[in-house]
Amino acid sequence: MARGGPGVAWRAREIVDRSARQSPARLALGVFALVIAIVTVALSAPWATASGERAPFVDALFTAASASTVTGLVVVPTGEYWSMWGLIVILVAIQIGGLGVMTLASLLGMAVSRRIGLTQRLLVSSETKETRLGEVGSLIRTVIITSVVLELVIAIVLFPRFLMFDENLGDAAWHSIFYAISAFNSAGFVPTPYGLEPFVSDWWVLMPIIVGVFIGSLGFPVILNVARHLREPRRWSLHSKLTVTTSVGLVVAGSILVAAFEWTNPGTFKPLGPSATALASLFAGVMPRSGGFSTVDVGEMHEGTWLLMDALMFVGGGSASTAGGIKVTTLAVMLLAIIAEGRGDKDVEAFGRRIPREALQVAIAVSLVSATLVLVSSLLLLAMTGLTLDKVLFEVISAFATCGLSTGITADLPDGAKYVLTVLMFIGRTGTMTLAAALALRNRRRVIRLPEERPIIG
Repeated sequence: MARGGPGVAWRAREIVDRSARQSPARLALGVFALVIAIVTVALSAPWATASGERAPFVDALFTAASASTVTGLVVVPTGEYWSMWGLIVILVAIQIGGLGVMTLASLLGMAVSRRIGLTQRLLVSSETKETRLGEVGSLIRTVIITSVVLELVIAIVLFPRFLMFDENLGDAAWHSIFYAISAFNSAGFVPTPYGLEPFVSDWWVLMPIIVGVFIGSLGFPVILNVARHLREPRRWSLHSKLTVTTSVGLVVAGSILVAAFEWTNPGTFKPLGPSATALASLFAGVMPRSGGFSTVDVGEMHEGTWLLMDALMFVGGGSASTAGGIKVTTLAVMLLAIIAEGRGDKDVEAFGRRIPREALQVAIAVSLVSATLVLVSSLLLLAMTGLTLDKVLFEVISAFATCGLSTGITADLPDGAKYVLTVLMFIGRTGTMTLAAALALRNRRRVIRLPEERPIIG
């Protein structure tokens, strides 16, 4: 028996190492799918619901996928439907999902091999392109330490405020921890039936959540790089500079435009005072980064605001972050390419650096594949539900971008539509390019290059 344990561990390590060498992306997808399956089983238990009855399989699967992909879309009221056991399972799934797909697979390899070997370093480096092999151990420590520390700080800030709302010590601690983990991991799950709407004007409650969502959406490579050179922004990597500047720009533009669209809307911002309107606008500008929380009824917003949020959600947050979408660096690279083309420049440049053509090709591929997924999923939901395009498109982009904002149609969707959104959340979290790499049998190498000829564009 003593000899059998190490033998099993050795064989498991060999399987993981071989899978990682052949296709790190495929291993990561398999691990992530396994996590969703385990969470689904846990939520299917009778004691996972407040009523003591088994949740329907589609609802358990949808919730498991939503929590593990840190999306936040729900088909049942989270705080009312699930028991304490169910809520704990959801919270653990959020924490695991927030660590990142490739990082999760790397941690699995570490657990089996008891060390960070070359295989595991390559595994994490495949997600964080700018991280050198020697920095992977530091990155993993940063992922875990940053997550725990920031979540703890947010929880500590929220705890006394919840105590002021006549909550007992246990409830205040539980709600603080739940919101902290849900915020930093951009999950959007709420542990109470009333959510955050009662706090629409409460800066003490909402600002920690805003900060947590924004930092989480930057990505761990950016957090690591910025923390190392906090007082020397000029030494930040190009990826960090593009991520931070584009994220700040989108938050500012989104907040101003949401305020402009909703200022006179009696169902959202009109009843609020100036301070509450400013806070609600900032909150609504940050949440499409993949946060998924809301302080006003999204279903009451104007269609123009929905379209604006569609665009913000589709972009999402930073690479290797808790956010989804095509990522802000993808948008930044394409915008820089457009500017370079307009100026007649041969190279795409930013912050004194030249961006390789391969990066632009990947950005275009990610955008087109993502848009195609949204298009196909929208067509499927239109055929299944009979709902209007504006609501369907909002729901589909929210699922793909793992955002979690909704106009209120999720719970009433037919089972077929729930399965479509479940697959979309999985693809959106793991990444379209990761999925493509996982499905690819081999890398194609060309020895002979064909003659060049330029077609007419435009």
